[in-house]
Amino acid sequence: MEWGKGYILWLLLGHSIVSQMSRLFMEKYKPWLLMAYGMLACWLLLGIGGLAVILLHITISFFVAQFKISVLIWACSLLLLSTLRIPAVEEQQRGWYDTENEYYLLLFTLSVRCLYNTSFSLEYCWYGSTQKCYHSFLWMLAYMFYYPVFHNGPIITFDEFHKQMRKQESYSLKSNLCILVLGVVRILFWWWLAELMIHLMYIHAICSSSPLLESVSYWTLGGLALAQVLFFYVKYLVLFGVPALIIQMDGLTPPALPRCVSTMHSFSGMWRSKSHAVYMFPALTELTCSPLLTMGSTSLLTVRGACKHSPRGFSFNAGLRRRFSAPCIKAA
Repeated sequence: MEWGKGYILWLLLGHSIVSQMSRLFMEKYKPWLLMAYGMLACWLLLGIGGLAVILLHITISFFVAQFKISVLIWACSLLLLSTLRIPAVEEQQRGWYDTENEYYLLLFTLSVRCLYNTSFSLEYCWYGSTQKCYHSFLWMLAYMFYYPVFHNGPIITFDEFHKQMRKQESYSLKSNLCILVLGVVRILFWWWLAELMIHLMYIHAICSSSPLLESVSYWTLGGLALAQVLFFYVKYLVLFGVPALIIQMDGLTPPALPRCVSTMHSFSGMWRSKSHAVYMFPALTELTCSPLLTMGSTSLLTVRGACKHSPRGFSFNAGLRRRFSAPCIKAA
């Protein structure tokens, strides 16, 4: 949860202040004020280079959307993603930042923005003729630079974002304070639980201890795998719970958080909940994690690869040991 100790949490707080002030005094201009704040926050965190690349991707996607050809839109999105792995582009972008973490933040932000580009472009392709004024470049900028979901999601489709942003509701300071207090208490509890799992259960350290994993029984390996899944779930609650709380305070309806994985017989059931964010997460994984595989395995990839096919069926133990012995990224 190191991201919470940096600038992002303060920028999210700034977004909340701008949003509440706009709801009180300038409800009509709220989308554009939040868009301007999102662009400012992007510039402060990713620099002028990162902002320029994101604007370039947005412009290219909007231009391609004018053709209203779904296949072309998907091809454009994949092409934009592939540019992130061009060695010359990588070297140039790394030179913008002092640390690898800053570069990886740009990389992941561009990947998440690509999903948002795709959402807008596809809905422009499907509904652009009947709702052309609502699928303008200005609305695309407002959608792309909505800051609570800017770096990490969750995924909100353009149609849902546009409908809810245009809907004007009566503002109640008392109800918003109740939402804030309850939400903060829940998130702090999840955050505290995640930190306990890191520092007392050694969730990250166990993954890199291959001799220990080879010496334990299958039942112990199964318990460790379940612990990894539950740790990922708790991290998910924090990483998506914070933006979901801010979205709710903005007067929008955030995607619902997932069910606890321990209540499901199949891990794939986690992605089949009613949440748009959860349902679209496999796409995010497929589109963004491939470039990162050379660096190691996250908790999610560790669990996904635990069961692998063999000529004799599922080789759970071999796959589990192989994934647990891979180095883990202590991702945010």
